[in-house]
Amino acid sequence: MKTAISIPDTIFQAAENLAQRLGLSRSELYVKAVNDFIKSHKYQNVTKKLNEIYSSVDSGIEDDVHSMQVRSIPKDDWE
Repeated sequence: MKTAISIPDTIFQAAENLAQRLGLSRSELYVKAVNDFIKSHKYQNVTKKLNEIYSSVDSGIEDDVHSMQVRSIPKDDWE
């Protein structure tokens, strides 16, 4: 799909230089850049959603399980 966008001249020129250096067409560079941006934001709201889910559920650990976990950690000599 063809599209037109407006970007600052400095960013356009930097993108042109990078595309040339990498041996990519301008379109290939922009596709890669947008795709990477989309991937990096894919799970952006995961923490928010998990917080919503667990705010209504007791997610604490039982005292006896906590005690067993603490006892299972070996003591270090430097203590």
